[in-house]
Amino acid sequence: MSNTTESAQGVQVDQPNHTFVRFNISERIEHWVFITSFITLGTTGLVQRYAESPISKAIVEVVGGIETLRLIHHIAAVTTMLVVIYHIGAVGYRIYVQRARLTMLPVINDAVNLYQSGLYYLGIRKEPPQQGRYTFEEKIEYWAVVWGTIIMAITGFMMWNPIATTRILPGQFIPAAKEAHGLEAVLAVLAILIWHMYQVFIRHFNKAMYTGKISEKEMLHDHPLELADIKAGVAKPPVTSEGIAKRRRIYFPIYAVVAAAMLVGVYFFVGYEETAIKTLPPEEQAEIFVPFTPTPLPTAPPTPTPPPVTVLTWDGGIGALLDAKCVACHNSTSKLSGLDLSYYQGALLGGDSGPAVVPGDAEKSNLIIVQSAGGHPGQLTDDELSQIEDWITNGAPEN
Repeated sequence: MSNTTESAQGVQVDQPNHTFVRFNISERIEHWVFITSFITLGTTGLVQRYAESPISKAIVEVVGGIETLRLIHHIAAVTTMLVVIYHIGAVGYRIYVQRARLTMLPVINDAVNLYQSGLYYLGIRKEPPQQGRYTFEEKIEYWAVVWGTIIMAITGFMMWNPIATTRILPGQFIPAAKEAHGLEAVLAVLAILIWHMYQVFIRHFNKAMYTGKISEKEMLHDHPLELADIKAGVAKPPVTSEGIAKRRRIYFPIYAVVAAAMLVGVYFFVGYEETAIKTLPPEEQAEIFVPFTPTPLPTAPPTPTPPPVTVLTWDGGIGALLDAKCVACHNSTSKLSGLDLSYYQGALLGGDSGPAVVPGDAEKSNLIIVQSAGGHPGQLTDDELSQIEDWITNGAPEN
């Protein structure tokens, strides 16, 4: 049989050893899941903040690269968010269903305890202040975790979803969030290493989160007011099983809706967008152009490109040439020798001696015959005569 009995106020007391149950199994599991995710977040986060440190580089190499490290960081962040959702439900259950007192809320007497504790550590006061279930040190640490979690969640969302953030806020908020996230991480890790570790392991080894129990001696030293309330039977307000059952029927549906909304928020947090933070692959050296077939040396000079072939036409130059040399005499007014070279059909009709132009046959064209003899008043140059011969040979096109 167990040596643990239930007190009048529902507090379990081990009669032989006079130990008290301080944390139940649910609270202890919640604590260890949270502290595991915190350590993971702190380690992977500080490695990224101080990436040039040899220790950081070694950790990145051990986990298999920066992308794996970031994945671990993100998984730990999601775990923390799930623990927060559970914690809200557990606290609500204790307060509403079990009617537990709000012993974690700061009160004026905490400021008095802080002052008296300072006098005690300075040697001015002989005895430490008497405190209840949670000391002012534990309250400061708890609410610091709450505040830090809120800051880390907001800044984490901004970095995880930078595009969504900049739709609402200026772009400068992203690097500001990154700096706030990193500095809050440094502060949180230092607080755990210096404050929490001192309170739990150095000042005296507190096994409450391992066993769930605390001795009467420890209660008398750290929580004498709670011990007095337990012994007086006023540590917890009286509750009935019927009242608990009634409040459960109200609480569980409400918390289910709240938890579902928060889970949707977590899904939105994680999957709203693909993060803009990417790790670029290592730089590679590559030749810009490598021909499949090597070019033999020395390289032969390029073949000159022939000029474009121009087809002569009446409208494209022949008419203007004859107008400059021949039309002064052979026009529609004077029409010397019956020949009018001022228009295309006139050149084909010719004059008294026959057609001046026979398309396709330069030798039978009177224009070529007369000009080739030389000494004509409107004599063409050899180059001009060659152009007209080419034009006639090509069919004497008009345009």
